[in-house]
Amino acid sequence: MRKLALLAVVCLVVVSGVSLAGKSAHAGTLSSFVQAPNATAAPSTAPDAQPAAHVTAYTLPPDKYTQARGLARIGYVAGILIPLYTILVLYLMLRSGWSAKFRDWAEARTSNPFYQSAIYCTAFFTIYTLSRLPIRAWFHWLYVKNDLVVQGWGSWLGDSAKQLMITIFVGTILVTALFSTVRRSPRRWWIQFWLGMLPFLVLIIFLTPLVIDPIFNKFEPLSAHDPQLVGDLERVVSRGGLEIPPQRMFLMKASAKVNLVNAYVTGLGASKRVVVWDTTIAKMTRPEISFVFGHEMGHYVLNHVYKGMVVTALGLLAGVIIIAWVSRWWIGRYSASGKIRGSGDMATLPIYAIPFLFLSFIATPISNVYSRYVEHQADQYGLEVTHALTPDSGQVAADSFQILGEIDLEDPAPTRLEILWYWDHPWIGDRIQYALHYDPWAEGGSGEFVK
Repeated sequence: MRKLALLAVVCLVVVSGVSLAGKSAHAGTLSSFVQAPNATAAPSTAPDAQPAAHVTAYTLPPDKYTQARGLARIGYVAGILIPLYTILVLYLMLRSGWSAKFRDWAEARTSNPFYQSAIYCTAFFTIYTLSRLPIRAWFHWLYVKNDLVVQGWGSWLGDSAKQLMITIFVGTILVTALFSTVRRSPRRWWIQFWLGMLPFLVLIIFLTPLVIDPIFNKFEPLSAHDPQLVGDLERVVSRGGLEIPPQRMFLMKASAKVNLVNAYVTGLGASKRVVVWDTTIAKMTRPEISFVFGHEMGHYVLNHVYKGMVVTALGLLAGVIIIAWVSRWWIGRYSASGKIRGSGDMATLPIYAIPFLFLSFIATPISNVYSRYVEHQADQYGLEVTHALTPDSGQVAADSFQILGEIDLEDPAPTRLEILWYWDHPWIGDRIQYALHYDPWAEGGSGEFVK
């Protein structure tokens, strides 16, 4: 489901002058500067033996506790400072006249609006990306130092270049659409642009697993890697009364770039699929992987993909309404300087982007409340769908959460305010306690989602 959040925002971030970046399962601030995995090796599935001591609460060894707390504190501070830095960069590009110079440069070379947008976006997003590169490089170094990431610098720079090219391509389309709409309807552009964005958003979500993901990651059918595991997962699918053919189960080779574990659902319609990282397969037992798979399957069954699209569309609508009002006021005051010509001028892109970034920042707790809600539902579904298939399924789920937290160095002691602001998944300690105590079958009852 974390993957859906990225896909749903792709259309928005380009208009706002923000390069493509991932989001963490917890604090969400460090990993936004780490490139997507693109591994070459796939470890074998971990043995089925149960761990020596079952988990009763989320704990870390003293060294890892200190390490995780240090990373979390950095992430929390970065979660405040980086959005402010991004806004400052965009403001300086506007105030210094660089945005206007990019426009003049584009107009001097072609009269075609689309090509003008392409030239402008190439210059704009390149400068913007370079302004963020030292910060992103520092975070990459930090992750490598803490053994979360193993990706080399050459590969990291290559992924950065790929991200920039995708941003320029998508940005050219959206910037052309935005400013042509503003010029055609200066007062009502926001509703027309919003309506046009909806099918584009659907298209991006549909194409991402087919076109964008393979640029960064290597995938193979899960059945080609571990047919026995596919058989286990098909039992989970059958228990849930769902049809997910093996052709839609994929292994992502993450181990050459990260040591983290993950699985996710992605795509739409014919491109919909479940993806399991090879690191997850290497570090979890088959029962634990079955629970992780059940969690991801819950996003399918509970229609979280479609609900997420609706929430994103409504958030986008609210955003463009506010941006239209703010930009009209700001452009009216700023155009007197002579550097911009009005609301339909490409040079005003930072004026549209800055309010969006600010709105995204202050709306973070709201969006995270919804995200934690659907992730909790998926946890519940995973517990219910594996209950009849895995002995002591609640304990297995708790063990899998412990593995996730320990490998990803999830903060062992966040405050409730930190969880409210930063976390798009429930805290791992809460997830463990829920897994251990959720038992609607104790007195002959049944699950809410899986009867």
